[in-house]
Amino acid sequence: MKEKIRKRFIFSGRVQGVGFRWHAKHAAESLRLTGWVRNEYDGSVTMEVQGTEAEIDRMLVMLQQDRYIDIRDMESKVIAVDEEERSFRVSGY
Repeated sequence: MKEKIRKRFIFSGRVQGVGFRWHAKHAAESLRLTGWVRNEYDGSVTMEVQGTEAEIDRMLVMLQQDRYIDIRDMESKVIAVDEEERSFRVSGY
């Protein structure tokens, strides 16, 4: 079994008002990833997602293929895995 990791991402660009969070939820669920995504007041989107590195990379490709989403910058860092988390959720601000 591949090692599970968790990453926190901060996306900027055209990432609010374009269905980013719902697209992220659909992608995460299709790949059986867990975590959350939320809009930030500064116009960016923060997301924490966990699964294998390959699954997370596939999710990022899926997000970048959406014609309405335009990710101009993406920061990421590996953080501690949440073993209790069982779903992917969309949050507000």
